[in-house]
Amino acid sequence: MHKQTVKTGDDLRHQRISLIHGRGAMPVAGFGSLIPDAAAARQAVKAALEVGFRHFDSAELYRTEDAVGSALKEAMQSGAVTREELFVTTKLWNNHHRPDQVKAAFEASLRRLQLDYLDCYLIHTPFAFQPGDELFPADEHGELIYDSGVTLAETWQAMERLVDEGRCRAIGLSDITLDKLKEIVEIARIKPAVVQVECHPYLPEWELLEFCQQHGIVLLAFAPLGHGMEPRMTDDPLIKAIAEQVNKTPAQVLLAWAAQRGTAFLTTSTNPAHIAENFDIAALPASAMQAIKQQIGSNVRLNAVVHTGVPGFVPRPAK
Repeated sequence: MHKQTVKTGDDLRHQRISLIHGRGAMPVAGFGSLIPDAAAARQAVKAALEVGFRHFDSAELYRTEDAVGSALKEAMQSGAVTREELFVTTKLWNNHHRPDQVKAAFEASLRRLQLDYLDCYLIHTPFAFQPGDELFPADEHGELIYDSGVTLAETWQAMERLVDEGRCRAIGLSDITLDKLKEIVEIARIKPAVVQVECHPYLPEWELLEFCQQHGIVLLAFAPLGHGMEPRMTDDPLIKAIAEQVNKTPAQVLLAWAAQRGTAFLTTSTNPAHIAENFDIAALPASAMQAIKQQIGSNVRLNAVVHTGVPGFVPRPAK
């Protein structure tokens, strides 16, 4: 049993969680790059670096790897940050699940990011789409074409080979259910280091978190603020009351909750003030953590990707 350790900095926002494999540890506070406009994405990453974020998440699907890579390279060249301080993740998209395609997709992402190695590479979803250049391959009726010629276990074995070759330090899975995760943990030679899923007080995923912690897997929460969708968690009466009590914003309460329960989180914004706010978190009193766990009974999934392989927050390209 791997004992997961949290390396603390001077406060909650500088904590890092050790990985079951790979070198270093994942910063708890992460910045996501799902930003449709490349120029805006580049500026957002620069702003995030300036306020203190050192963990950056991208994906082939987002079409932001170039922007992320450009901003990170500029920061490294100026001496503002070193490569060793950064933790960079990107993801293998669904049309590259066949084992002979995984390495080429990984290397293409590395080139766009302008990096020599990746801290973490995730299978974006456990669903394989028809191989080819189409991100969302569809038949004449507009229905997605899935690939029945490859299993998730085969894709995972190709991911393991990337770790063997040394340019990919850690591997994991995204948008996966607990049952599917158990299947991979059972057969894996190199266990998943990270699992990225939608997670917030309205979808706390306690059972998944417990499993991850038992196996030394970092649970990385996306949409920790609810992605601005209804029902709005920042308007929740309990969250607002706690925010008033601790003199923080509702968003800061939600992110502190994510960090204190042992997960890492990703937050995204193009607004410099919001980017700074999302990094400026502080520990909540134990009574607040307990109240959120006991008093919020909602169970709302905002993104149906775990059922279809199609991320709900990512705009689909026009046909």
